[in-house]
Amino acid sequence: MSVGTSSAPGAQDAGNPPAASRPPGDPAGLGIDPDQLPDGLVVADEQGHVICFNAAAERITAVRAEDALGQRLEKALPLEDLEGRRWWQLTDPYGGLAIRVGQPERNLLLPGGREVLVCARYVRTRPTGPLRRLVVTLRDTEARRRTERSHAELIATVAHELRSPLTSVKGFTATLLAKWERFTDDQKRLMLETVDADADRVTRLIAELLDISRIDSGRLELRRQPVDMGAAVGRHIQAYVAAGQPADRFLLRVQQPLPDLWADPDKIDQVLSNLLENAVRHGEGTVTIDVTATASPREDEDTGTSVTVSDEGPGIPEESMNRVFTRFWRGSKRGGTGLGLYIVKGIVEVHGGTITVGRAPGAGAEFRFTLPVSAPAYLA
Repeated sequence: MSVGTSSAPGAQDAGNPPAASRPPGDPAGLGIDPDQLPDGLVVADEQGHVICFNAAAERITAVRAEDALGQRLEKALPLEDLEGRRWWQLTDPYGGLAIRVGQPERNLLLPGGREVLVCARYVRTRPTGPLRRLVVTLRDTEARRRTERSHAELIATVAHELRSPLTSVKGFTATLLAKWERFTDDQKRLMLETVDADADRVTRLIAELLDISRIDSGRLELRRQPVDMGAAVGRHIQAYVAAGQPADRFLLRVQQPLPDLWADPDKIDQVLSNLLENAVRHGEGTVTIDVTATASPREDEDTGTSVTVSDEGPGIPEESMNRVFTRFWRGSKRGGTGLGLYIVKGIVEVHGGTITVGRAPGAGAEFRFTLPVSAPAYLA
C-alpha cells in the first residue's frame, strides 16, 4: 500500500505543488515519502480529512492507511487524554483560536488504552488565517519507557551501592570522634582502614557513573599513546599475585610480533581490570589470557590486536549471553554493580574495536576484544 495513491479531499490544494512534481508517495506535498519517516505522520486538510497516513502511523495505531485516508481526523485517529476526554473536541484545531500554532508533545490514549506520544502543528496561510493543514506526529512510548526504567534502575542501584559504604564510613567516624580515647591504636587503625576501603568503593562507583554518562552521550575522550598490550596484561597479573592469588592461576600467552597499537592506556587498563576481575571472581581454575595479532575491525587497516580472557568456571548460560554487556547484568551473586561490562563494551567501541562473549574450550566464559592499531596519520 502506498499513501501516494490517495485521492482524498484537499490533496490537490492550490498551496501544494502539482502532483506530477511530488516524490512518489507524497500526497501532502511534504517533499519526502512519508513512509521513510521513523515517526508516525498523519496530515489532515483544511476540512479535517486525512490525506496522509504513513507506515509508522499504521504500526503505532494498528489502523490501515486505506481505512484512514479520506476519513475525518477524529474518526481516523480517535485520541483521548489521560482523563478520558476526546482530544480533538477538547483542542478544536479548526474552530479554536486562530493564533494557535500547534500542540506540544503529550501522552494521549488510543482506543484500547494504548499510550502514544502526540504532537500537532497547525499550518496556516497567514499567522491568523484559517487552518490549511493539520500535521500530527505519533511516537510509541515503549522506547521512552525503557529509557525511564533504565534511569530508574540506575538510580536505585546507585542508591543501594552507596548506602552500605557511606553507612560504614559514618558509623566508624562517629564512633572514633565520640570515643577516641577508649580504643587502642590497633582498633583505630582497623576502623580507619575500613573507612579508607569504603571511600575507595564510593570513588569507584562515581567513576563508573561518569563513564556511563560519557559513553551514553558520546563524550568519552581518548588520549591515544603506544600501548604494549602484553606488558599491560602482565602488570595486572602481577597485581593479583601480590594480592594473594597463586601465580599458577594465570597463563599469559603473547604472540609475537604484535602490531604497534595506539590506544588510551588508562582506558585499556580499565577494560583489562574488568575482564580479569570477572574471570577471577566468577570463574574457576586457570585464567588464560591470549594476546594475538589479528585482522583489524576497521576496513582501512590490515591488522589489529586481539585479547582473549577465558576461565574454567561454569561459564555463562546461553540464554544470558545477549545480555552480558547490558547495564546491571550480573553473572552471579558475588557482588558488583553490574555496570563493568557495559563500560568495557563502550570503551572498546569508542576505540573502534569489537568485543564478544562465548564459551571457552574448557567450558568457562571467554571474552575477546579486538582493537584497530589506530596509528597516527604521520606514521602511515
